[in-house]
Amino acid sequence: MRTTEAPLTLGLDIGGTSTRAVVIDGAGRRLGTGRADGANVTSHALAKALDAVAAAVAAALAPVDPARVEAAVIATAGDHHLTRPEVAAQFSSLWQKVGLTCGYRVVADAVGAFVSGTPSPDGTLVLSGTGAITARFADRSPVQIVDGHGWLLGDFGSGFWIGRAAVQATLAALDRGDVPGPLGLAVARELTGRTDAPSRTATNDIVLAVHERPPVALSALAPLVTANAGIDPEADRILAGAAGHLLAAAGVVRGDDDATPIVLAGSLLTTGTPLAALVRSGLAATWPDAVVGLALDGAAGAAWLAARLLDPAGADRLHGALFG
Repeated sequence: MRTTEAPLTLGLDIGGTSTRAVVIDGAGRRLGTGRADGANVTSHALAKALDAVAAAVAAALAPVDPARVEAAVIATAGDHHLTRPEVAAQFSSLWQKVGLTCGYRVVADAVGAFVSGTPSPDGTLVLSGTGAITARFADRSPVQIVDGHGWLLGDFGSGFWIGRAAVQATLAALDRGDVPGPLGLAVARELTGRTDAPSRTATNDIVLAVHERPPVALSALAPLVTANAGIDPEADRILAGAAGHLLAAAGVVRGDDDATPIVLAGSLLTTGTPLAALVRSGLAATWPDAVVGLALDGAAGAAWLAARLLDPAGADRLHGALFG
């Protein structure tokens, strides 16, 4: 076992909703963690993003000497943005201000998710959260990607897609002059704040409520769909459609005889949702020999990748300790 004086590594997972950092030692022990607001520079102002990163990293470093951190990996959506000269310069300055002297490697957030779910270098990632993406990995790098195109052009089977489908089903029922079922009633209450049964005249209120919010806010309605699974046929139809999109995407990147691991990521697939059950069932039917893992900690995945930069063989051994 390594001593407490062994080199440490830092992992940073930058998302649109939250930013998480973790420091680990050579035995896979988490010595420090930090969490802050979202810091994805694609969707946040650079100053706000840098402040969030600094807060998360400073919290993770608080219990340790930053000089002991010898490698770091940053997993982020829109990873190419951190290589832009104007962003890289400010990020480098932040790095020095928190006391870090090591360099860092930037990877896509999907990479951090994949390695947190399996020690295998090859396999498939299926993600459904606010957005959706499916990718085939070889040597821990995505070599084929399906979707991840955002709410306007894709994200089929995502929380956004599910939430939008719920609103569409509600509006369709009202357009027919029908009283919406349990899902539609829940959607109308959530969007309008009214507790009475919606009528045809409520469609304007629903449409206005949707357009007053950012489009991705529709993902907040996904829990209403999962809560009504088995209660309202519309919820079951929507979830079956979402699962169908995700399984079809997996079929694009995997052959029928592929036995490499499958990693599920995103809140809709890593918790006990009806969508997760449908996707797991579909994966098992097509790829019965594939081990299915869960991506629960992208920051730890990034820290593990950093550990591999220092000692690949040792890092492979500590995967179980870190994620087991």
